[in-house]
Amino acid sequence: MRISVDHARCEGHGLCANQAPHVFGLDDDAEPTYRFDGADVPDEHQSAARTAVNVCPVAALRVLS
Repeated sequence: MRISVDHARCEGHGLCANQAPHVFGLDDDAEPTYRFDGADVPDEHQSAARTAVNVCPVAALRVLS
């Protein structure tokens, strides 16, 4: 499973980082960081990553596969 992050859409709410801290974070400028950019999310973090995608209030995250 891979995730697309729309940095232009993100407003820095941080819900993704709260739901899946091993997958997402926020930098000092409240910009999202995605720890698996260009790689699949490991199996043990996929459930939390899907939850993070679903709770994003501005739909800045999308599951690609």
